[in-house]
Amino acid sequence: MFSKKKKEVNEEYFKEGVVSVDEGDVELAAESQEEVADKIINSGMLKKYTEIGKLMYAMLNDYRKGIYKDVPWFTIAAIAFSFLYILNPLDVVPDFIPGLGYIDDFAIITFAIRFIESDIHKYLDYKLDETKD
Repeated sequence: MFSKKKKEVNEEYFKEGVVSVDEGDVELAAESQEEVADKIINSGMLKKYTEIGKLMYAMLNDYRKGIYKDVPWFTIAAIAFSFLYILNPLDVVPDFIPGLGYIDDFAIITFAIRFIESDIHKYLDYKLDETKD
């Protein structure tokens, strides 16, 4: 999924990455929930995405279990790509570079949220309606 060739993290890079996601990547992202959550919480820059990350993981897991299917594949792939990108320590800007290491992770999660925002809202409405029943 992640090319060895260095690229600029931009919208086009994000879309190319999302298109390359398959079911195996979704499974890997779902299985890596704890590691991704730890990285988000401990990175400083990504910490503000903690709650929305939890919601994205809930959507991903409900999709995998067949509980929530009213979501386009692009949204599921965007979530998986974003979390696997965050988990990858040797992405476009390696995470161990002080002060810069999480800038690309921040960009990727920001692109994801922008592209899937309406689906996140639909899922949140679904979850809220589910608790009312």
